[in-house]
Amino acid sequence: MVFRKLMAAFGAGVEVDTVLSGTTVRPGDTLRGDVNFRGGKSDYKVEGIFLDLTAVVEVEHGDSEHKTSYSFLRQQAAGSFQLAAGAVHRQPFEIAIPWETPISAIGGHPLPGMRLGVQTELSLAGALDKGDLDPLSISPLPAQEHVIAALDRLGFGFKKADLERGTLRGSTMPFFQEIEYYAGGDWRRHFNELELTFIAGPSQMDVILEADKRGGFMSSGGDTFSRFTVRYGDAPEAAVQALQQGLEAMARRRGWF
Repeated sequence: MVFRKLMAAFGAGVEVDTVLSGTTVRPGDTLRGDVNFRGGKSDYKVEGIFLDLTAVVEVEHGDSEHKTSYSFLRQQAAGSFQLAAGAVHRQPFEIAIPWETPISAIGGHPLPGMRLGVQTELSLAGALDKGDLDPLSISPLPAQEHVIAALDRLGFGFKKADLERGTLRGSTMPFFQEIEYYAGGDWRRHFNELELTFIAGPSQMDVILEADKRGGFMSSGGDTFSRFTVRYGDAPEAAVQALQQGLEAMARRRGWF
């Protein structure tokens, strides 16, 4: 175990190590693990252990941008207990991963631009102290995989992914994910780039597409949108067909078809 010292400001010297039973989960899954504590030179009463699911989000202010950390789920893992000097304590925990948690890995490979993790917070002596961010890998739901794979087959090339501050219709999160692609294949004639956003729930998800259109004869380009719903019980072909129809609808608005 790799313990990290917390509460140094209070001379407590309490050390904490959070161990996840599996660092890769999907939205809707249960994340399990243990928080391990090692006492300092004196006995202390730990007033509570809290776990925060945290994401690094891009925030725009006028013409400038900066990144900040957002906690999108906070859960108490334990109430108060006595931690004797030098003693080791283990606290198991379970966290239900929210359905709208953004994707941070595809096919087992980290998604560039995404940073998610779990932060452990210790309440001691009436104060709170947070540890470092323990990385968390969120893989796509099967329905999300179908859409992502279909874009790959259509020739769209991955550009980047990030989290933008804001709440979309039908969402409960304070931010949303944008997976950005370069247009490829025949779609290069219609679009410059494409942005993909998922709003997932227990039984279905909404897919939002935003395309940066190319200008046509005597017309300028611009952005166009499409939104459709995919039910998890539907065959994979249904998600692919809905994606195709969404792309065609966006292209049609500029008279391409």
